Amino acid sequence: MLRGFYTAANGMIAQQRQQEAFANNISNANTPGYKADQTTLRAFPEMLMNQMAGKELPIQNKTYVPIQQPIGSLNTGVYVQEMIPNFNQGDIQETGIPTDFALVQRNLPDETGALFFTVQNEAGDVRYTRNGNFTVDGAGFLVTNEGYYVLDVNGEPIATNDKDFTVTNDGLLQTANGAIPLGFAYAADANTMVKEGNDLYTGDVEAVPADATFSVKQGFLERSNVDTLQAMTQMMESYRLFETNQRVLKAYDQSMEKAVSEIGRLV
Repeated sequence: MLRGFYTAANGMIAQQRQQEAFANNISNANTPGYKADQTTLRAFPEMLMNQMAGKELPIQNKTYVPIQQPIGSLNTGVYVQEMIPNFNQGDIQETGIPTDFALVQRNLPDETGALFFTVQNEAGDVRYTRNGNFTVDGAGFLVTNEGYYVLDVNGEPIATNDKDFTVTNDGLLQTANGAIPLGFAYAADANTMVKEGNDLYTGDVEAVPADATFSVKQGFLERSNVDTLQAMTQMMESYRLFETNQRVLKAYDQSMEKAVSEIGRLV
């Protein structure tokens, strides 16, 4: 019976973590470039149960031989193994703002691949983002809304000519002082990328392959790929499953109460 407590409790914890993921997706439905989190549930290892018994041998000393009779397997519940961002391309929305860039993927060499802008966080480390909602700071550098420098192909901050610049489809930022290639990174398996907050990712990346085709659209933004209606439906389903596990846990609690108070009193 105690094992049933753990199984029901594990189910509640798993559904709670799913609720958190769905709520976070819905809250970021309007965040440019946001990639929806997908949760993966996994069962705890199954246990093989056996009936322990003994068999008396027909000999003078009446020797007993232990035997095991398989009963079957027992599952001890589920848990959220990991959260994986969904890197499907979001819809492209026109904003008309020259500092907004949309990174449009066309043909990539890997089915699970994804392209990113490169930025520099507050610690000076290189990070990656799909959010092209940039701006120009007081010193004339292209930055994210959090103030992180957007990097060029050489990993250096990009100095713009105020906001008097254009960006070509192949990612060349052109100012009166010359042309600066934007820095891009490619993840062959985007599922391995880890979210750090503020629309930043870290993980194993490489230079953009020669056979990858993409374009940069100035004055546009990639919208979040969150399906709000689907996320709300999944949230309701998860809540119902949480309630079901909660009722099972309550039933076990009532059974334990009877075992302690009523059966114990009879003995």
